Amino acid sequence: MKSLITSDLNQNILQLTLDRPDRLNSFTEPMAGQLQEALQEAAENDEVRCVLLTGNGKAFCAGQDLPEVVDKGEDYELGKTVQNTYNPIIKAIRHLEKPVVCAVNGTAAGAGANIAFACDIVLAADNAVFVQSFSKIGLIPDSGGTFFLPRLVGVQRANIMYLLDEKISPEKAVKMGLIYKAVPSDKLMDEADKICQKLASMPTKGFGLYKRAINQSFANNLDNHLDLEADLQTQAGATHDYHEGVQAFLEKRKPEFKGK
Repeated sequence: MKSLITSDLNQNILQLTLDRPDRLNSFTEPMAGQLQEALQEAAENDEVRCVLLTGNGKAFCAGQDLPEVVDKGEDYELGKTVQNTYNPIIKAIRHLEKPVVCAVNGTAAGAGANIAFACDIVLAADNAVFVQSFSKIGLIPDSGGTFFLPRLVGVQRANIMYLLDEKISPEKAVKMGLIYKAVPSDKLMDEADKICQKLASMPTKGFGLYKRAINQSFANNLDNHLDLEADLQTQAGATHDYHEGVQAFLEKRKPEFKGK
């Protein structure tokens, strides 16, 4: 089977590239399966301390390849595609206890946009565009769209993005809090790599515990969450990186973190 996700590990940074440019990197089941496998490998490989997700060609991801689901017939339940194709990707990104940076190199539509929004840090080329695109064909936002969007930009703006199919430029996305930064297209990967290099050199074990806390904050009440923070801080305080950070501070030197 042709590789639809290219994978490159360099200096503890795993770059995963959606590689179906002739179809604007729209997802099929095989492509989604390959991305799920790559994210699982990232979780299991201690050499990986940061993941960079991007796309090949003029689009980041146009969402679902519609002919694939149309060809399944009128009786096919679309929820099966959501359950098998997209939910595992979103869960893998959020449960991966390593930072995930998304470099949106072009159009991010439908599930493609929502996969980007599930990542920890998102930056986009200045010629990119974000659009939900679901309402045009009578569907609801999936891939965490109804979960992350209102939390990122508020219910009213999320409504406009979905109901009116509003196209969002990278500059507007920054102002709305959807993404971190918009950069010139020819500088996108350099900027993303700079961010990833910094993250990979930092105490990534603590980053994983931080992601765990952020994920659970969506469901916890304050009292439960304060208790969780105390428990996770205990775990963070037992890591090599914590002791190295403190020792380096006392010795007035640069710390050498190992993500352990």
